[in-house]
Amino acid sequence: MPQITANHLQIEYESFGTPSAPAILLIMGLGAQLSRWHKEFCEALVERGFRVLRFDNRDCGLSSKFDAAGVPDIGQALRTGTALSVPYTLTDMAADSVGLLDALTIEKAHIVGASMGGAIAQILAARYPQRTLSLTCIMTTSSNPELPPPTREASQALLAPLPATRDKESLVEDALKRQLAVASPDFPSCPQRLREVLVDEHERGFHPRGVARQLAAFLASGDRRPLLQTIKAPTLVLHGSDDPLIPVACGHDVAAHIPGARMQVIEGMAHDLPLALTEVFADAIAAIARSPER
Repeated sequence: MPQITANHLQIEYESFGTPSAPAILLIMGLGAQLSRWHKEFCEALVERGFRVLRFDNRDCGLSSKFDAAGVPDIGQALRTGTALSVPYTLTDMAADSVGLLDALTIEKAHIVGASMGGAIAQILAARYPQRTLSLTCIMTTSSNPELPPPTREASQALLAPLPATRDKESLVEDALKRQLAVASPDFPSCPQRLREVLVDEHERGFHPRGVARQLAAFLASGDRRPLLQTIKAPTLVLHGSDDPLIPVACGHDVAAHIPGARMQVIEGMAHDLPLALTEVFADAIAAIARSPER
């Protein structure tokens, strides 16, 4: 996969489809590498007439790391209610996405974000309306503080410390348990394929300090409702009915604050992108991208 300089960083990315086709930029969530946008999903969008870009966010995978900045003490901030000191923000990460479009000389794109990537996508659509053709937010939130929190099990999957034994097998097993804690009950992943994905991610770019800095950026991002109200691009909010990490009420809140946004709840989906829903996702994204509102 190629690297390119974007927003003064080295960004690892991959492109699918014809370069002249309308571009879809996929922004992944917390600590998740570009491979979480699985190839079948990217190819399904290509089949619908799009060029698809997936990439590693800063501090993840093979893109630039910020280890010199240290690791924010998230635990203390959560216990004491004090403000987090962060080396970068979600706004900086949105600028990375725009920088990637700049480096590839793509004037405008359809923006798709999942989980924390959905929050980044919201900021991009609001602050860079001239670069946004449409917006799709998948299993994300407005960070409204009054919204319901994650379940206890989902919180543990997100915040639990790494295992004391840090060998590859122990870390892969730990990642598997965390993933299964938020996985879709009605669309289970193939256990062997999921394990292979996690092994590949571990070997490609295991970097827990980067995950901590990304989480700090998300927690420090604040309530985005005022920003959401400025978004003018046609918008789709996709959310699973059974999401334990970012409950479906969060998706409804996003849709309620973006003018004209469409809400689509997928029954039996939790906080993942099941392979079985590939065609559902691709059809929904293609539909909003072709929306006559544009």
